[in-house]
Amino acid sequence: MALAAAPDLDVLAFWFGIPYGSFFGHRGFFHSLFFAGLAALIVAVASFGLFSFSWWELALYYFAVVASHGILDCFTNGGMGIALFSPFDTTRYFFAWTPIEVAPIGMAFFGSWGMRVIRSEIIWVWLPLGLLVGGISLLR
Repeated sequence: MALAAAPDLDVLAFWFGIPYGSFFGHRGFFHSLFFAGLAALIVAVASFGLFSFSWWELALYYFAVVASHGILDCFTNGGMGIALFSPFDTTRYFFAWTPIEVAPIGMAFFGSWGMRVIRSEIIWVWLPLGLLVGGISLLR
């Protein structure tokens, strides 16, 4: 869970006066596929002795977990986009279809906007994922 949420630690940049749209700003470098790969390698090497998987199997799994954050954020309907290809391309992207309600930063999450976000994520993320996992389980 920590790896899936790790890219959003970039909101701490606001406390240091780093603007939203800058390289290390929110949804910048730390939401990129490069960062996902870097984080996956570091955590895989640090944890491979704890599991019965090779370090590269763990790295692939961890990459999918971290990268899913930025990819899902590309489906949101607000903000400045996601720097998926940073540091090689700092352009911020959205997908053409953006059904997921963007989450507010800060305490506004605990109001009506936050409830719309939760409802949106249940409909567009958790329900399809649950159906996929349930379907695969039934096939097995």
